Amino acid sequence: MSSLAILLIGIIIILILIAVGVYISSNSERNLVEDRLGRYLEAEKKADKDKGESSAALTDWVNKRVEKSSLGDRITNNLSRADLKFKAGEFIFFIIILATVLGGMAFLFGGTSLPAKFLSLFLGVSAGVAGPIIYLRSQQGKRLRKFSEQLPDMLNLMVNGLRAGYSTMQAMEAVSKELPAPICDEFRRVVQEMQLGLPMDKSLDNLIRRIPSEDLDFVVTAINVQREVGGPLAEILDTIAFTIRERIRIKGEIRVMTSQVVMSGRILSAVPFVVFVLLWFINQEYMSEFFNNIVCGGTALVVGMIMIAVGYFVMMKIADIEV
Repeated sequence: MSSLAILLIGIIIILILIAVGVYISSNSERNLVEDRLGRYLEAEKKADKDKGESSAALTDWVNKRVEKSSLGDRITNNLSRADLKFKAGEFIFFIIILATVLGGMAFLFGGTSLPAKFLSLFLGVSAGVAGPIIYLRSQQGKRLRKFSEQLPDMLNLMVNGLRAGYSTMQAMEAVSKELPAPICDEFRRVVQEMQLGLPMDKSLDNLIRRIPSEDLDFVVTAINVQREVGGPLAEILDTIAFTIRERIRIKGEIRVMTSQVVMSGRILSAVPFVVFVLLWFINQEYMSEFFNNIVCGGTALVVGMIMIAVGYFVMMKIADIEV
């Protein structure tokens, strides 16, 4: 077996291991916040403790360096919003590994000339960096939409609990037990934080930080105001639930009417880049004409990317209708 075939098999095995690691991490039953809170709320199993102590030294070093920076805080918030069971350092480490593997593959199979190899390396590294970030953004959007759709049911359950004599905390605890994810997971965190002694307003502020939803902000504001000045919280939440339900209905209708514009903008913006990459790996001699005359070719590429970006943002602005 040739060395090139062995190298290719090794790269494929690395990609498979990365995919398995992402799948296991993203489907873990307990997230990082629940693991930390569980130390105070319940007895942890020894196996979990041993598993935490056996983490890689390099990953721990990266985590310690990243957590001290503002970038680490932003990554941690984004991972929490997407409900991905990664630490900030682990996510950065995963991006570095993926970018290295894809960049190495592109460098090896990107042609014979040195400029072609370096351009292929750039494309591979860019794909390795952009892929996880795009996936993170996608998971955030999906989770936020699902949370917003469950919010009226959560309010109805809280209203019924308050009318039955529950306290606000007991009503939130009922939400954490009765409703499906992701809303049950978030309110379970709120209840656990309050059980540890954190004030309700601080716990709800943490909820807003994890779920940046205007509707949820409206609900939290109503709860905080009611706690300060009093009033019938059940009737207030009932009115808010009706308002949110109508907003969700209108947003759904708008999303259906603008879906064609959104998909057209995404597809039309992605096609030129996909075609460029495919032609680069298929016929580099033809595509290298862009770089033989750097003035004309480079100007054409820059102007083309600017026009694509302008067209994409204009189409997205047309489809962005506030309710």
